[in-house]
Amino acid sequence: MRHWDQAKKPRARIEIIPMIDVMMFLLVFFVLISINVIPALGVKTSLPTSSETQDLKTVINAIVTMGKDGELQLNGKPTTLEGLTPGIRAMERPDAKVTIIINGDKTVEMQRLLDVMDALKGGGFESMSIAAKKK
Repeated sequence: MRHWDQAKKPRARIEIIPMIDVMMFLLVFFVLISINVIPALGVKTSLPTSSETQDLKTVINAIVTMGKDGELQLNGKPTTLEGLTPGIRAMERPDAKVTIIINGDKTVEMQRLLDVMDALKGGGFESMSIAAKKK
């Protein structure tokens, strides 16, 4: 019996050099985007100057939450009606404006809401917002 040599099939190989090239291209692309070398979309502007400009004041949100079982919170921390105004006063800064947002359960009595608003008005806060969910 005769034995013929079989032709050797080339083995499949994963070429590593092209894969490294692609990875380097992706790395460069993401680095350029992260350092803003590629310009963002939009119109380039140069703001005019004025001698009467004012700095924008940052806003501090004071969220007053009224629970249906009588609990009262200021920014997630339990408080009392008497401690509400001093708690908000402690948040005030000269370079920031305090915005008061009253957030309450829909079953809270109207009298409790008015008591909270009266306490805040008595403490010198004139502007308040009541949070609501859109239907």
